[in-house]
Amino acid sequence: MRGKVKNRVLFQSRRLSIYLIRYSAGHEIMSHLDMVSEGRLYKLNCVLVKPSAGGEFSCDRVIFNLFGRIILFRPDLHKHRVSRIKRGSRWLLSFALTRL
Repeated sequence: MRGKVKNRVLFQSRRLSIYLIRYSAGHEIMSHLDMVSEGRLYKLNCVLVKPSAGGEFSCDRVIFNLFGRIILFRPDLHKHRVSRIKRGSRWLLSFALTRL
């Protein structure tokens, strides 16, 4: 069973996008890279609510990770994933910045 994802775009321009995302129980994100047509992609993810079980973020390499709550990384260069959420929801405020 795959959980639902609600993704709300709060702001979007050519270089900056801001999303509020809710991942529900049962959802997982397989290991992947985010593709960009040009430039370098940086993501700053702020975990607002952690699920009570599962939903752990992992990445081959991060720029910084503050208590698993505020994570800056290059999703275009380093594979990342989120384990299956077993119980609860994961709320994420995500900032995506493309540098040309």
